[in-house]
Amino acid sequence: MTAAFDLDGFDLARFVTATLAEDMGEGGDITSAAVIPAEARFVGTMASRDAITVAGLPIAEAFFRKLDPDVAIERLVEDGCAVPPGTELLRLSGRARALLTAERSALNTVQHLSGIATMTAAYVAAIAGTGATLLDTRKTIPGLRRLEKYATCMGGAQNHRMGLWDAAMIKDNHVAVAGGITPAVAAARAAGIARIIVEVDRLDQIEPALAAGATHLLLDNMTPAQLAEGVAIVAGRVPTEASGGVRLDTIRAIAGSGVTFVSVGRLTQSAPAADIGLDFATA
Repeated sequence: MTAAFDLDGFDLARFVTATLAEDMGEGGDITSAAVIPAEARFVGTMASRDAITVAGLPIAEAFFRKLDPDVAIERLVEDGCAVPPGTELLRLSGRARALLTAERSALNTVQHLSGIATMTAAYVAAIAGTGATLLDTRKTIPGLRRLEKYATCMGGAQNHRMGLWDAAMIKDNHVAVAGGITPAVAAARAAGIARIIVEVDRLDQIEPALAAGATHLLLDNMTPAQLAEGVAIVAGRVPTEASGGVRLDTIRAIAGSGVTFVSVGRLTQSAPAADIGLDFATA
């Protein structure tokens, strides 16, 4: 299988094999096997029915190539492109049984990832000019984190932590168990952790967190006025991040408070699938 898609930490071949195995089970595509002659060939076009930001086309190609290594695919747009309704994304020609069997897996992936990229692009547009950067979160479907975070990047966001391993994030439960912000941050520093993100939900927690050695402050569920006050207290000593309950209709005011970042869980948690179809016609 050849597909121009190299995503750090993501095994494309394994994903494609597992996804097709889930769909085909032990019996395979019994509909195509019964209805479609073995020698039949089809041509098809994948197109968007809505305005979207595209993500996942190389993965869709990999599904088709897995079942028909000789399939001819013409990619008409690239991931990250914003396209209007009716835009053709891929054209393909190959063995009908194989293409029909791979169709659902390919579409599911592109619809899901393009939905995330499209929602992300809307949030990025909403904060344009504020100076703030949009971040995603770890609120992802288990097993799909790398792909979903790839999709947010296609929409114009930046990745936050990829997992529990690449930065410490000290939240309220960590603080409660550790006995306070100061001992919690001190323990993280003693463990040799370089990036220490501390969540604060009150302005009076900012100075203790900074004094203890926080390298990034997450200002949780604060109003724009409180965020602006928090940014003034921090005074550029570390990056600041607004988080909690951010919606498309509120994000601009939040970003306008002067925070460095705004993180939004709903990008990966609540994005609707993009309306994308694959129409086949006999060659």
